[in-house]
Amino acid sequence: MSKGVMTRRNLLRASGSLVAASTLAGCDQFDFLGQRDHKVRDVLESANSLTYRVQRMLLGPNALAPEYAASEIRQGQRPNGSTNPQTAEYLALKANDFADYRLKITGLVEREVSFSLDELRRMTARTQITRHDCVEGWSCIAKWTGTPLSVLLKEAGVKAGAKFAVFYCYDVLGGGLSGGEAYYESCDLIDANHPQTIAAYGLNDEVLPVSNGAPVRVRIERALGYKQPKYVYEIELAATNTQLGQGQGSYWADHGYDWYAGI
Repeated sequence: MSKGVMTRRNLLRASGSLVAASTLAGCDQFDFLGQRDHKVRDVLESANSLTYRVQRMLLGPNALAPEYAASEIRQGQRPNGSTNPQTAEYLALKANDFADYRLKITGLVEREVSFSLDELRRMTARTQITRHDCVEGWSCIAKWTGTPLSVLLKEAGVKAGAKFAVFYCYDVLGGGLSGGEAYYESCDLIDANHPQTIAAYGLNDEVLPVSNGAPVRVRIERALGYKQPKYVYEIELAATNTQLGQGQGSYWADHGYDWYAGI
């Protein structure tokens, strides 16, 4: 990847870190991120949309994220966000070592299909050593193994009109008076069919641990870390990604972050 692209990755990560750090620190000047009708937020959303279109135009659909040598893995993958979901359905699956888990492909498909962990492991696999760039400002290189999402989508047969892959997850974030919110994420079909986008079940030559998203986590390697949904149980192909949450296409986008988050 070119020096220019790397510079943009660092710039985006640094900008995201500023917003994240300020938000987490409770800085009043960033309260507008939670206000859907705030003018400054509208400007930022316009900038995000422009970034999405420009990156799509410049990088092309199959440009790869950088990959690394095994010698560059210097620590375990740092868990963050949800690390141990407590929903009843997830706890039941975990108690049985995920033997009853199935990953469902639904929505605008020719046939709805589902796959057990063993079935996923017997399918075409891809292993890649990539860098996880967190919006909080840290990064971590790790080896991920899983089934290319494009293989799963081909099994289901994507119908014309599908534009997004929506990922439903077992974890719940937030709380307060309104209660927790089910975590979800989405990407367009360019990222869904990207050769490095995988339904990962392995991490650093071991079974993916609960703290990092077991049994299956989707890796979208050309995006920031918060764009890598964990504990995924269903992938819905849809014409729009505005039907859930607050209509911004993901849990974090609903809370003021960039939906695309490309790097």
